[in-house]
Amino acid sequence: MGDLPRVAVVGIGNPLRNDDGAGILVARELTRREHVAGMNHVLVIQAGHAPENVTGELREFAPNLVLLVDAAEMRDVPGAICWVPIQAIEGMSASTHSLPLSMLARYLTLELHCDVALIGIQPKSNDVGEIVSAEVQAAVNEIVNEMCDACLVKKPAY
Repeated sequence: MGDLPRVAVVGIGNPLRNDDGAGILVARELTRREHVAGMNHVLVIQAGHAPENVTGELREFAPNLVLLVDAAEMRDVPGAICWVPIQAIEGMSASTHSLPLSMLARYLTLELHCDVALIGIQPKSNDVGEIVSAEVQAAVNEIVNEMCDACLVKKPAY
């Protein structure tokens, strides 16, 4: 089977702005999965609204892939999930972040010599509050389950 690629999952968002916390919820749920904790090829980070603050942790981990997970305005139905090509990040709305994700993605690619991908989740509401819509919560659950099923995070053998 060989060495598994080193993957960093970076949950981005502000959990005090309803659905904007979607990326944080994905990261939080992944860290709750018992079998994730013992994996040395997967790093899960709850980066909050300033993901640029975790670049040191990413550098130390030396990932092959950084997978950013964030609420993203894609003009789609609430809870829609989309792989966003790095080139397309440029035009994405990420007004709750202190640094544009396109700039962070370029930095990570150049400095860490890794691939960077974004999973966007269409929010229903980014109003102030801590209530996640049912649509976004369903998307969070789907992403976490898919990551586990895709062997990004190996399931324990029973």
